[in-house]
Amino acid sequence: MRWWIAIWITFCLLVCAALPLPANAQGNYEIQVYPYETVEPRHTMVELHSNFTFQGSKSTDDGTLPTNHQLHETIEITHGFNDWFETGFYIFTSAKNGQGWDYVGSHIRPRVRVPPKWHWPVGISLSNEIGWQSRRYSADTWTWEIRPIVDKQIGRWYLSFNPTFDRSFHGPGVNQGQVFSPNFKFSYDFTKRIAGGIEYYGSLGPVTGFDPISQQQQQILPAIDLNLSPKWEVNFGVGVGVTRATDHLLAKMILGYRFDF
Repeated sequence: MRWWIAIWITFCLLVCAALPLPANAQGNYEIQVYPYETVEPRHTMVELHSNFTFQGSKSTDDGTLPTNHQLHETIEITHGFNDWFETGFYIFTSAKNGQGWDYVGSHIRPRVRVPPKWHWPVGISLSNEIGWQSRRYSADTWTWEIRPIVDKQIGRWYLSFNPTFDRSFHGPGVNQGQVFSPNFKFSYDFTKRIAGGIEYYGSLGPVTGFDPISQQQQQILPAIDLNLSPKWEVNFGVGVGVTRATDHLLAKMILGYRFDF
């Protein structure tokens, strides 16, 4: 099993380095810096991601709908198969006054991790997410995301780094080069139940030469995590875009529950 996991992670990283990847922004459907851990075997996590853009784009030049005052509701269902493998499935929706409520698309996301029994000094996992989104909401309709994940708990401090890469199978991003999209999080456990910190989401441009800062997407999001019980996941925060290409102000909440099946 150890060799299988190592080969799979190595293969995905090599594919990530070899394929052309588009400079797509992270959609405001699932705003999350991933932790290393996966869902426990024979358990299912159901999450609701609620995101509202208070100040976003009011027009676009790629034919997609503006993000200003859009409400995004995403259902994520993730099942753990063993101590190193899980698979998640997403249903994306969007609502806005005058547009109604739309089904946006769906993704599937298998993920592997280094099992805890290996006792590595940091948590390592690798997520692969592939799926379709409507042309009304994404210029690139079929995409593949590869997300390495590294995290570490140091006393009350928690750190996680997700350098994310995407590949477009259909849309203008097919011909673009590799893009560096660093996401990271650091938080501090104020009590056993409350942690607060900063999340960062960026899309800096091709690795061969970053875009001008005005064209980069960078967002800083102060967030709170509530540790109500091992079964619950609660995260909420407010994001501020610091470049012209980023939605300026949004709020997000994640509410999840682990079922014993």
